[in-house]
Amino acid sequence: MTEPHDMIFRTLSDPTRRAIFERLCRNGDQTVAALTAQAGVSQPAVSKHLRLLKQAGLVSDRPEGRNTHYHAELAALAPLTDWTSRMQGFWNDRFDKLEDLLKRMDQ
Repeated sequence: MTEPHDMIFRTLSDPTRRAIFERLCRNGDQTVAALTAQAGVSQPAVSKHLRLLKQAGLVSDRPEGRNTHYHAELAALAPLTDWTSRMQGFWNDRFDKLEDLLKRMDQ
């Protein structure tokens, strides 16, 4: 079974998609046209990236007239935050055990 953080990692592994998500985080809501102007890729490519970000729950959209505004959903990063916290605890424990072992070896 796929973990929730797996989809986030997979979705954000693409540098263009990650840049689009970061831009939405920094600058707030933006239209496809505004994102395309800064992305360095075509409008259809930006739309595809936004669709994948939306499927992962990382962005939401809001139609307004002829435009669609996209918004970063920061709460969707919670599984990633939880995973990194668990990994931090794991590695801290490992390093503490290594430190204890090295101290015993020095005695």
